[in-house]
Amino acid sequence: MDLQVLTAEPWDDYALLDSGAGRKLESYGPYRFIRPEPQALWAPAEAEWQADGEFVGGSEEDGGGRWNLGPNVPGSWELSRGPLHFYAANTNFRHLAFFPDMAVHWDWMAERCGAGSSVLNLFGYTGVGSLACAAAGASVTHVDASKKAVASAQANAALSGLSDAPIRWLTDDAMKFIRREVRRGKRYDGIVLDPPKYGRGPEGEVWELYRDLPGLVASARALLDADSRFLVLTVYAIRMSAVAIAELVRQAFADLGGTVTAGEMTIRETARDILLPTAIFVRWER
Repeated sequence: MDLQVLTAEPWDDYALLDSGAGRKLESYGPYRFIRPEPQALWAPAEAEWQADGEFVGGSEEDGGGRWNLGPNVPGSWELSRGPLHFYAANTNFRHLAFFPDMAVHWDWMAERCGAGSSVLNLFGYTGVGSLACAAAGASVTHVDASKKAVASAQANAALSGLSDAPIRWLTDDAMKFIRREVRRGKRYDGIVLDPPKYGRGPEGEVWELYRDLPGLVASARALLDADSRFLVLTVYAIRMSAVAIAELVRQAFADLGGTVTAGEMTIRETARDILLPTAIFVRWER
């Protein structure tokens, strides 16, 4: 199996400026932030970084930690990429309310959507992927277990001028929802899966990646058919292998034909052209 490397390039409102020694320096619009980055095993380009805030403490495995922010950093601020407009914010989970490395999938999905197509976005978070599909003409079902995340996604839709786009905003447990869709005999042209390592549904349902991913993929396959266009699966659990999730998808989708690709997602550092790995992915397409 040939593994691919997908690289998110910097754009006007986002850049990975420098990385190394277990940290990274990024710009989000006019603000610069330092965050922990265990994959940055190398030395940084610059010994000292100037930033508007830094996330300190905690670990990627155990969570925790806090932001130390300058007084100039607002609670949220507007960013854009192409036709999409969305809010950035310093969340308790160390990220900035969206994942810039997902830009490689936003573009790829938009190219495969069109008027009349239908897309399901599970674990949709603040909805930039949903907006990319809707802006390309798709009807989107956006599902996340967090009411706050869904509200943020709706705010991003309004900011992008997509409040009237055909998007269903649902606060629901991903596994319960997708199983109901299978029982209803629903189908989609595209499905986006971005599951966390661990999570809880709105009624306390427990999601565990290694246990539940095979069932999720099987249900996603049941919602796609010979006329469907794509599946995108991203995994941020660094102990899981792209080869493993590619084989899971290949077997589940074998009867549909099409092409399965997998590999690593990266972001290009502007200081030295280094590629910083962020996640693994699988794509299926016809």
